[in-house]
Amino acid sequence: MKKLGVSIISCFIFFSCAGQRPENLGIHHNQLAGCPGKPNCVSSQAPDKDHFVAPMTYQNEKAAAMARLKSVINSFQRTQIVGETKNYLHVECRSAVMGFVDDLEFYFPKEKKIHLRSAARLGYFDFGVNRKRAEKIRTLFREKTTAP
Repeated sequence: MKKLGVSIISCFIFFSCAGQRPENLGIHHNQLAGCPGKPNCVSSQAPDKDHFVAPMTYQNEKAAAMARLKSVINSFQRTQIVGETKNYLHVECRSAVMGFVDDLEFYFPKEKKIHLRSAARLGYFDFGVNRKRAEKIRTLFREKTTAP
């Protein structure tokens, strides 16, 4: 009985740290959602340097770049693609310990670039996790581009 109680409490904590999926995600007027005034978000479309991260670029066709990006994303643990269109990916990234969820979005406009936004659902600080994740994805995406 004690194990059941611990399991129920663990599930409650796990799901309460996930937070609600924001309603403003996706592409609106060729833009991803803006970052809030908190330091737990980065975006390639942010107007300020605190939230800005450079977009990614590619040379081949959009479908090949999307497949390469999905391969990179699928190499991360606790990361799942939860939404996809021909020019957009929505990914949920869950932290290892408390199960906090970050929303990671990619937008493929007509130009050969990929805009991205990574934001924590809960809390104020993310200790640079979203920026580090964005840069790691950029590095791996670039490496897959140059791989034989």
